[in-house]
Amino acid sequence: MSEPLAHSPIRPPEPVVMSGWEVSGRRAAGQLTLTDCTPLTKVLLRADVAGPAASEVGVPFGRARRNADGVLVVGSGPGEWLLLGPPGQARQIRASLDEVTGEPEPVSVTDLTHGRALIRLTGERAADVLSAVCGVDLSDAVTPDGAAFRTAVAALATDVVRDDVAGVRSYLLHCERSSGQYLFDALTSAGRDLGIEIDGFQAQGF
Repeated sequence: MSEPLAHSPIRPPEPVVMSGWEVSGRRAAGQLTLTDCTPLTKVLLRADVAGPAASEVGVPFGRARRNADGVLVVGSGPGEWLLLGPPGQARQIRASLDEVTGEPEPVSVTDLTHGRALIRLTGERAADVLSAVCGVDLSDAVTPDGAAFRTAVAALATDVVRDDVAGVRSYLLHCERSSGQYLFDALTSAGRDLGIEIDGFQAQGF
């Protein structure tokens, strides 16, 4: 019996199957790209902002960085951390959090992988695209690499993480699953005059 196929809320052009997900097989040739990264594992940790778990996680609200396992840990809210990893890694990430949250304090760990959409916008003109649909100051002085914030993007509540790739400006945008296609389309429209291209998902080096 074959494994069930997971689907993103974002329609994939030229679909292929990767890591149990239907994703786009398209490969962009341009310098400004939009990628549906919904297959990445997404785990939400909630804990006391001043408690031992917060101290062990070590990422403050408004910042993001990768831990020793290569998982991107995002301080997405006061007492909230979003952990992003390769597809199918929810069990491993939860296990690592069990070690971190061993102290007797109330914590909540939730796998959001299939309940949220995740999009990556990459390129030197990525800030120009995002600025067209978002009012936040995206200058390096205000939102440098590693910044994380929650704001309205195209009038949609969205978590935004600046996560540059090999020195190239890049943003991860995280929203409710039901709004994923809307956000993807809004970014595509905002970047059309700048030559934005859809690039298919690749798990390596997310």
